[in-house]
Amino acid sequence: MIRRRRTLRTQLMLLYAVPFFVSGTVLLTAALAGIRESEPAGAGPGAGPVTTTQFPFVTWSVSLAALALASVGLGWLVAARFLRPLRTITTTARHISASNLHRRLGPTGRTDEFAELAATLDDLFGRLEAAFASQRRFVANSSHELRTPLTAQRALLQVALADPDPTVEELRTACQEVLELGTAQGQLIEALLTLASGEQGVDRREPFDLADIARRVLSYRLSARPTGMAVETALAAAPASGDPRLVESLVANLVDNAIRHNVAGGRVEVTTSAAPGGARLSVRNSGPVVPPAEVDRLFEPFQQLDGRRVRHGEGHGLGLAIVRAIADAHGATLTATARPTGGLDIEVTFP
Repeated sequence: MIRRRRTLRTQLMLLYAVPFFVSGTVLLTAALAGIRESEPAGAGPGAGPVTTTQFPFVTWSVSLAALALASVGLGWLVAARFLRPLRTITTTARHISASNLHRRLGPTGRTDEFAELAATLDDLFGRLEAAFASQRRFVANSSHELRTPLTAQRALLQVALADPDPTVEELRTACQEVLELGTAQGQLIEALLTLASGEQGVDRREPFDLADIARRVLSYRLSARPTGMAVETALAAAPASGDPRLVESLVANLVDNAIRHNVAGGRVEVTTSAAPGGARLSVRNSGPVVPPAEVDRLFEPFQQLDGRRVRHGEGHGLGLAIVRAIADAHGATLTATARPTGGLDIEVTFP
């Protein structure tokens, strides 16, 4: 047999009614027990006072029953009035779903814990709405980015097949372009997988040195930098723990971003150092001026400074999103600051 759980209203009613009933019973019993009958009528002089203590049991029983009913009734009404704001909050929260996360509880007109609960839920609904909107944008952008090279590949092949007498050079050019599009699509899929891995968190932590990882990344990333770009490094020991593979991807994306979004004859600075209770990686670069209000948006997937679509050879707009996901997975602190002269200063501090 399943035992039905008492509701909060019932529990509050008992909390109010039981002490009231017990205290009332004690006072009623004490009052009735003190009643003494006066001298009976017709008693002669000198007979002395007749003091008999007779407890009025019937009166006590009736009063006790009335007291019990009053205690339960008042406790039930008080509990209902006390829980009325909670029922309103519960009903509104139940109506809020993924399709209408824009709805809010709003001010309750109170200054107690229920007002604090409503404000906390409104803040939660706001974050959920932002997360759902970000997810929808990510899915839409991902499908567009994955569909674009497939469409281009199909068009190239259709043009080559439609030519009744293609030359070897034309076929070779078409095949080369198809391979380049396939490579770009593979890089996008790899970036999406890295982003998903970073968002899943770190299951197993291993010790590593940020300086060693940065040194390894720079060894194969600097060969792709434009001629005339200066790269300065100061790689001091910076021990930390986490997933070295993901951290290497974080460093690589920061370096790639600093090199790609730069200016002719610009500079990139990469430093590692031990921080209080952790390790710090800093990547600074010159580049176009970034409005401070736009910095946070750059860490969203498929976002660029001017809002245009990413062109071939400019990456996929996932680099900084991957950096943020990996930093969050490690519990690291990520700060990005726009430089007044152009470019970004990005610091990641691992605990």
